[in-house]
Amino acid sequence: MMRALVTGASGFVGKHLVEALRRAGAEVFCCGGPRDGGDYFPVDMRDVTTLERALAAGRPAVVFHLAAQTFVPQALESPLESYDVNAMGTARLAEAVHRWGGAPRIVFTSTAEVYGPRDPSEYPLREHLAPRPINPYGAGKAAAEAMLRAAERSFGLDVVIARSFNHIGPGQGEHFAVASFAAQLAGIARGASPQLLVGDLAAARDFLDVRDVVDAYVALARDGERGEAYNVCSGRAVAMRDILRELIGLARVPVEVREDPRRMRASETPLSVGDPSKLRDRTGWTPKVALTQSLRDVYESALQ
Repeated sequence: MMRALVTGASGFVGKHLVEALRRAGAEVFCCGGPRDGGDYFPVDMRDVTTLERALAAGRPAVVFHLAAQTFVPQALESPLESYDVNAMGTARLAEAVHRWGGAPRIVFTSTAEVYGPRDPSEYPLREHLAPRPINPYGAGKAAAEAMLRAAERSFGLDVVIARSFNHIGPGQGEHFAVASFAAQLAGIARGASPQLLVGDLAAARDFLDVRDVVDAYVALARDGERGEAYNVCSGRAVAMRDILRELIGLARVPVEVREDPRRMRASETPLSVGDPSKLRDRTGWTPKVALTQSLRDVYESALQ
């Protein structure tokens, strides 16, 4: 039986990962933030001693490191805080694992934001491309990757990096675009004003259902090659306007779509699409949840 420790277990992706691991028969030690309470072991990514205590209590064979500041606009507003949690927090985790000495595999959830905008000839993005992030979130994750690679070479840590592209699904926070669209449409269906506020609808993204994302993390824990990075993506880019159109069709309500300047990013990447073949070839993983089904589940969750 796999013994797994999950940082960020109380978050959107973390909750889905814990469910997936338990379905697979794993024993899961769930770590949340310092104020989460309940069944979550409190961990502060700014305090290495809390990470050491978590490792001693959980005794994991695999550490899934999800805890992070994940919202790009928040990272733009507070870049030092984002760097401290995402980059230095990961360095503290590596130090805690090194001190503990239990030799767990670390599956680190990085992001497609490390690639930044690229020349059209470089799409779909592949893992050999050098990182060129253009926002603090991507820069912090790229730094965290470098820190983990250094810890692997210096201290022999077993690290696998998952570069996740955009993921969606039931339970995602409404500050993310697709969840925001669904929440606004659910409100309109309940009688709210028909105005629907949006950001840049021309941007195209590589979307995966969160349930496929966490299945990829489990597959990488089992079969990923030590020291390697893997894109977790579908290989297909979809424009935000098409996502919105699909959700409006599901909601079947009249809407008035309006651009909201507050939802526009100064450092927006117009296209993000990856090549998942390295992950597929190594682990056999393939997505199972169609985008239409994922969007349906997101909207039905917003209605509840």
